Amino acid sequence: MIILFYLAAAIAIISTVCMVLQNNIVHGLIYLILSLLAVAIVFFLLGAPFAAVLEAIVYAGAIMVLFLFVMMMLNMGQHSVDQERSWMGGRVFIAPAIMSGLLLAQFLNVLRDYEFELVPTEIGVMQVSSLLFGPYVLAVELASILLLAGLVSAYHLAKK
Repeated sequence: MIILFYLAAAIAIISTVCMVLQNNIVHGLIYLILSLLAVAIVFFLLGAPFAAVLEAIVYAGAIMVLFLFVMMMLNMGQHSVDQERSWMGGRVFIAPAIMSGLLLAQFLNVLRDYEFELVPTEIGVMQVSSLLFGPYVLAVELASILLLAGLVSAYHLAKK
């Protein structure tokens, strides 16, 4: 069981790095779907099967496939690939690398001071649904409207 956990974690990290370094956006989205499925396996192994199912169905199944279809619908072509390559010089990565290093240092500092127990807690469907349709219903609806607006905007941009 522990070997599967580390294998899924390694696949998640490697596929995320491959997604960031990918030149082709469709291949990058496929790597991101693979990463989300590996994270779902990690959730399942940590004792949160409902979170794993939500991760696989909602993120990898619905949202990422929507992004994939939108990117395929846009069909940017070779011109946009050449333009993106010209933007990606070595100096572009200096500021994000510094900020990522600062975030990593802060994360490690918080993990060092935080005491947590490794016993997973079960979260059921009722707890998640009561939160999603209770106090967080406005956030869920705003996220769905934002995704719809992004899809309509991508369609109108690609229509030309």
